[in-house]
Amino acid sequence: MYFEGYGYHGSSFEQTYRCYPASFIDKPQLESGDKIIMPPSALDRLASLHIDYPMLFELHNTATERVSHCGVLEFIAEEGMIYMPYWMMENMLLQEGDTVRVKNATLPKGKYVKLQPHTKDFLDISNPKAILETTLRNFSCLTTGDSIMVAYNNKKYYIDIVETKPANAISIIETDCEVDFAPPLDYKEPERAVPPVPSGKAPAQVEEAPVEEEPKFNPFTGVGRRLDGKPLKHQSSPVSSSEPKDKRPEVANGGGQQSSGSTSQNNSSRQHQGKLVFGSSANRAPKESQKSVEKETKKEQPLKTEEPKFQAFTGKKYSLKG
Repeated sequence: MYFEGYGYHGSSFEQTYRCYPASFIDKPQLESGDKIIMPPSALDRLASLHIDYPMLFELHNTATERVSHCGVLEFIAEEGMIYMPYWMMENMLLQEGDTVRVKNATLPKGKYVKLQPHTKDFLDISNPKAILETTLRNFSCLTTGDSIMVAYNNKKYYIDIVETKPANAISIIETDCEVDFAPPLDYKEPERAVPPVPSGKAPAQVEEAPVEEEPKFNPFTGVGRRLDGKPLKHQSSPVSSSEPKDKRPEVANGGGQQSSGSTSQNNSSRQHQGKLVFGSSANRAPKESQKSVEKETKKEQPLKTEEPKFQAFTGKKYSLKG
């Protein structure tokens, strides 16, 4: 079967074929690598060109402008047809019977490749590095932008070729290549636990606890007591130091004017009885009442009976004779 452009010309190999998956010829081993099966006529042309080994080819899908690279396993396909791995057909957006242009290529040996798994399940394998090394032995080249398939334990893992050096397409046959891994496509970084913020308050605006003020000493705020132990007839409430200064004179001048008369009378009666009273009511009495009390006490002091003093030789006389 011949197609437009079929035939060999020039010093390079370039031919258009119809592609089919490897399952059509019962070659399941093709799925674990990147090699294709070509017709015998291609081998005759390649041998006459004296190209370099291993044979590498560039695959070009003209309909979608997708380009990839591959090797060759056998030359047993029917004329005008090639068989390739199904994952490679998916990678190049090819359907069964689509045409693909095959051209021989010379690729540099790879020194660096960066891989990115599609799922993080690939990292759960006990030894992913060993599995990857075993799988890549069946590959002859890698192309930036391709997605290769790694089969392990009856499961398929797809891996993207993110970057290759020193070119976009490299040969990995008999070369030491550095391999790097990027985070899987479905990998999500764990979220950091954020401490809960109380509603209506910003984290920086934390209310400080009120500082308790130490109680200050206020003199003369106690309650009056009598020396004889008897209860007071009139006892005024102590004046707190926390009251404003402008209110204190009101108590002393306003309400205290009415009680000044009664307090002076109580004090005068108590002074007549010869008893002293200690307390806040006595201390807050007006100065005039205090002066009157002092005059009355001075007048009453001479009325007190003085005790007889001892006088010597004032007794009766007695005779010794009887």
